[in-house]
Amino acid sequence: MVHFNKIQNFLESSVLARVKATAYRLKVGFPAIVKAGSDLVPGQLVELKSSELLLSLMDEFHGYNRHDPDQSLYSREEVDVYPEGSSAPVRAWIYFLNPLKLPVNAAVIPGGDWKRSLEEHPSLTSKLSEKQVTYIQKLGKSTGREIVPIDLTLYRELMNLELIVDKGRRLALSKLGQEVYKHLA
Repeated sequence: MVHFNKIQNFLESSVLARVKATAYRLKVGFPAIVKAGSDLVPGQLVELKSSELLLSLMDEFHGYNRHDPDQSLYSREEVDVYPEGSSAPVRAWIYFLNPLKLPVNAAVIPGGDWKRSLEEHPSLTSKLSEKQVTYIQKLGKSTGREIVPIDLTLYRELMNLELIVDKGRRLALSKLGQEVYKHLA
């Protein structure tokens, strides 16, 4: 789980589990699952301390709007999950990527084994240099009106990675750059 450390203080329990879905590798390198499919995709079944605030924060983090779920980036659905070592499934809430929001460049992960996929092809964020990360974070925190200075070599590197766009008088994060920034935060 990419952002597991952010919810660790709210954790009651955690076990390995699988869910029927299709796993995709996003351009940023991280996986997302779509409800359709029959692969048993591995993951963590976590039990969190009950809190409406925590649920609202999780929804916001995943881009889920319970008042307009069709327009949300993810949907939150209760489905059967298969905990490791258990013979029967349990019902659990899962955030599935909205199939309408699936990027055209997302690649199916064969068999849903996203851990192996990450081992074989590390995520973009893990390949970035410290200098690249620092600049992406500075640009991500900017309001869009100020100019964040950059040297030519770093400019070329980030343009080649399609993480920034040149707006003429200033630079901005591309959509991919915004996604990378979100994963770095």
